[in-house]
Amino acid sequence: MLDISRKTKTFRTAVAQATVTMRPETLGRIQRNDVPKGNPLEVARVAAIQAAKCAWQIIPFCHPLPVDFVGVEFELGEKEIVISATVKAIYKTGVEMEALTAASVAALTLYDMLKMLDDTLEIRAVKLIDKKGGKSDYREEFEKPLRAAVLVMSDTIAAGKNDDLSGRLIEQRLKAEGFAVEDYRVIPDDAAQIRDTLIRYADTMHLDLVVTTGGTGFGPRDTTPEAMMHVIEREIPGIPEVLRSYGQERTPFAMLSRGKAGLRGRTIIINLPGSKRGAAESLDALFPGLRHAFAMLWGGGHPSAQEKRQR
Repeated sequence: MLDISRKTKTFRTAVAQATVTMRPETLGRIQRNDVPKGNPLEVARVAAIQAAKCAWQIIPFCHPLPVDFVGVEFELGEKEIVISATVKAIYKTGVEMEALTAASVAALTLYDMLKMLDDTLEIRAVKLIDKKGGKSDYREEFEKPLRAAVLVMSDTIAAGKNDDLSGRLIEQRLKAEGFAVEDYRVIPDDAAQIRDTLIRYADTMHLDLVVTTGGTGFGPRDTTPEAMMHVIEREIPGIPEVLRSYGQERTPFAMLSRGKAGLRGRTIIINLPGSKRGAAESLDALFPGLRHAFAMLWGGGHPSAQEKRQR
């Protein structure tokens, strides 16, 4: 089973289809409600709903997930019934297997209820029709790499007494996300120096993104949030809210971070915790959603997932 503990929850949907072929007279009996075992469509619908909720018990590597909706529709043709199963959930992983399981079990239920009437029954073409809500739906692509900087605030690291782990982790992650990291810097926990460095990144270098680490706690030298108040022109409250919420599900200490996020000109500045774990978890929460912020900032609006796939 894959480890999905680092993923964030998103709204997921999937639609799957299965087709059952039969004699025309068998379809006629279904339409007349003349099947000895009862109404096969209604039984198949209930079976499909149950199957979607139990897919993780049937397929070894499926994750248990909270299914929010299962819809089952039947289209009756001349010699076949096409089953469409729709599954919705708000979770960390997709619901494709739930939809495919629902469609398959609905088809098997029809087969079971009709086999005494028709020896030509055949289940065909169990397939996924559509899925939405995965990482690809939220990933923005840009013609040129976004330009970024990583700023580490720590008296001990600046003095050479400790190694920097968080800053290097952030740098590697930004590069993996397609950013061009144009500056990496370690400075002491000094509010004036923090302020001057952030202003230079925004006003002189005109970077797209600045990610800081450290100085967000309660210590006497933790002054990053105070320095931010003198730098940013517009606050982005949603980002630190998400970072703390995501972190709080993993450690009771996330609520103690005072980090901020905001805009100076067209530069987004985000404060992350100083610990390596806190920085890593914050980055997991930031991506892929953060990339859309730049499209908004440049006046790109809010394209739908379908429009993004068509680009």
